[in-house]
Amino acid sequence: MSIIKRAISADGSVVASAIDATDMANQIEKFHKPSAVVTAALGRLAIAASLMGYNQKNEDDKLTLRIDGDGQIGSMIAVADSHGNVKCCADNYIVEIPLNDKNKLDVGGAVGAGTLSVIKDLGLKEPYVGTIPLVSGEIAEDIAEYYASSEQIPTVLSLGVLVAPDLSVKYAGGFLIQLLPFADESCIPVLEKNIAMMPNVTKMLENGMTAEEIVLKCLEGLEPNLLDEAEANYRCDCSRERTSRVLISIGKEELQKLADTNENIEVCCHFCDKKYIFTPEEILNLIQK
Repeated sequence: MSIIKRAISADGSVVASAIDATDMANQIEKFHKPSAVVTAALGRLAIAASLMGYNQKNEDDKLTLRIDGDGQIGSMIAVADSHGNVKCCADNYIVEIPLNDKNKLDVGGAVGAGTLSVIKDLGLKEPYVGTIPLVSGEIAEDIAEYYASSEQIPTVLSLGVLVAPDLSVKYAGGFLIQLLPFADESCIPVLEKNIAMMPNVTKMLENGMTAEEIVLKCLEGLEPNLLDEAEANYRCDCSRERTSRVLISIGKEELQKLADTNENIEVCCHFCDKKYIFTPEEILNLIQK
């Protein structure tokens, strides 16, 4: 399991969340078996979705992050619930490109240019959708820009996924800091100082820091108080019933074509690779529905 901790400054003007997502990132590697740069990219997107999903107000709220890039990865999707549980997938899991000029995995190069979409399903008739051009493809900067331009919320987001030579994830995590509308500008220099003095997320985790220690470090000097915590996991909520509804949504004509083949139909979940088999008789039953 991965642990999320959330804290708030004493005056209630700054909120921060931090997560040790090492287990979550290893689950992503286990399900999708991606190359190293895809593990880093998909892991960052999932961590961001987890932190953002955990900030949703209502139990049934869902948040989706979608990146459509012209790099070799193609599209990536991460879906999170209000507890920070997440699932994710990508168009292409095997991408081999050179390291960047900092001798690190070139996530921006693998993602390329394109768009970031933030989709919030808040139980209303239609979900909220906000889309912006990618700033760098490095994901953290892109999401911070989304908050600044689409929601006018000053935001600092740091994400990290350290992939080992055997393609497992050694450390993964992130933190999210946001100023509320009534925040006094005097807190900004304090936050800037904190961020400048903090190592990157994976280094802090490697040094033994917990999510709680990281989130308190983010708000050091602002008399932070811990608000709450959650156990977040890689969790796919697919089921046979959900898959049946997807099949029904393609319409009677297409379902009839599937039934007419007189062969079993296999439907595979993109998020967890679970397979559901439907016989021709079951397809005909769906047509009746």
